[in-house]
Amino acid sequence: MKTFDYKIIDTRDVDKAGMFKGRKREDIEAYLCSLGAEGWELVNVDFRELEGGLEFAGIMKKAIEPNR
Repeated sequence: MKTFDYKIIDTRDVDKAGMFKGRKREDIEAYLCSLGAEGWELVNVDFRELEGGLEFAGIMKKAIEPNR
């Protein structure tokens, strides 16, 4: 039986361009791609675009190696 690690992610995890600049869609996509490259899979997400700003929260999972 496979087992998994889980990780909760949200908008605050994505680096932004500067102190007063928001996160762009491309920044969020790059962040999610970097997690995917580490073996994480997005299994649930709530994504909202509010007044020009982007916000999301999600759950990632990754299979645990059997010898761990």
